[in-house]
Amino acid sequence: MVRITAYIKPHRLEQVKSAVAALGVTGLNVADVRGTGNSPERSGALGGAVTALPIRSRLTVVVTDEQCDEVVDCIADNARSGETGDGKIFVEKVEDVIRVRTGERGDAGL
Repeated sequence: MVRITAYIKPHRLEQVKSAVAALGVTGLNVADVRGTGNSPERSGALGGAVTALPIRSRLTVVVTDEQCDEVVDCIADNARSGETGDGKIFVEKVEDVIRVRTGERGDAGL
């Protein structure tokens, strides 16, 4: 299993979520975050307040090893605008997952 964490521009979020859901992937988590990568960018607005760092959407999903490349490609294709600051995708190995309700582990626990 792998955890895929993607930082993307907020205006691409709905398109990315829909595309990932179309692959049959569930359990997607989304959070609004602030930060900057390699290129300094303009500040943004969050809840009416101007922030010193641009706002991004962070998507996190855990998938099987077999689904990894397809999901990563899907996120990248749908988040890409061709402009600076399109984001980054991180892939990390997940050792185990346990579904609390049933006790299922591993891929079955997803």
